[in-house]
Amino acid sequence: MIHGTIVGLQAEVRVTLILPDRRSVEITCVVDTGFAGALTLPPVAIEKLSLLPFVIQMNANLADDSNVMTPIHRATIVWHGVEQDIAVLAMRRPLLGTALLENSNLNIDFYEGGTVIVDEL
Repeated sequence: MIHGTIVGLQAEVRVTLILPDRRSVEITCVVDTGFAGALTLPPVAIEKLSLLPFVIQMNANLADDSNVMTPIHRATIVWHGVEQDIAVLAMRRPLLGTALLENSNLNIDFYEGGTVIVDEL
């Protein structure tokens, strides 16, 4: 079970990245059910975590229907207690998308300070 909180009317959860040298880093991400990918991180964060391998550059379609070329990196995260390799898009803010929410139950008590729970089905 993954726990989070409503902050500024956004559902936030912490995701643990396992770097190739086996250090772990926790990142607070906003749950974005309009994002079909797994995770986005700001380019500056990806630079600081310089161990995240670059995979490819791809065209990403944004919520405003614009398209931008976006670097994709590979990362290992801990999700529901299991390490998973995922694609991380270099975008402006940390978002957690529906690719990670698949086969999960998302429960949000939607008020400032409310609880966010992601349960594995």
